[in-house]
Amino acid sequence: MHETKLDIPQILSRLPLFQELVPEQIAVLEAACRERRLAKGEMLFQKGDPPKGFFVVVFGQIKLAFPSSQGNEKVVQILGPRQSFGEAVMFMDRPYPLFAEGLVDSLLLHIGSTTVFELLERDPLFARRMLAGLSMRLHSLVHDVETYSLRSSAQRVVGYLLQHCPQQDGPCEGSFNISLPTSKQVIASRLNLTPETLSRIFHDLSTDGLINVSGKQITINDVKRLREFDL
Repeated sequence: MHETKLDIPQILSRLPLFQELVPEQIAVLEAACRERRLAKGEMLFQKGDPPKGFFVVVFGQIKLAFPSSQGNEKVVQILGPRQSFGEAVMFMDRPYPLFAEGLVDSLLLHIGSTTVFELLERDPLFARRMLAGLSMRLHSLVHDVETYSLRSSAQRVVGYLLQHCPQQDGPCEGSFNISLPTSKQVIASRLNLTPETLSRIFHDLSTDGLINVSGKQITINDVKRLREFDL
């Protein structure tokens, strides 16, 4: 893992949640931060553990998922750098309803709840930013429900692939390469698919000449045709 000293104020000030805070407020949060290094496959917390704050991903990837008595799991979210999680559960003061696991070696910041609550009580701007962050999270969950309910399996996969299209000056066109950020099994669970269904869709897209798949490396051959697939 990386051993360089973290510039915590810079990390915090770049988060959407804290972008409008002044340096004095960032300094208060910095004092409440604790680094947490997580190895690949290591659990950050289990379902039922009590929250004591929330987390920010500095680098790496974190999987949030519901466990199953059958031994499988439902992946709810895959989080990367500059994303935070655990705020809602912290406010509710209830146990975590899911578990968090490192998909790769990761570095997190844990921000203690006591400091957050103190800032909320005395700073309306901070409170609004926290509410905005939670509202964005809720909007994302509603979008997930809509996607799983109204879109076909193939449309979900195509949508996931197009999310990785490099955004530059205009709409993404032509071809581009993707390196899948995690295993196909985790991606399938995130898209509410079985691994077999995901593999079949990749095969169908490859047969149609829309993509080439080599392990975790995927080449999108024609963005326009892929967008039009299974409309």
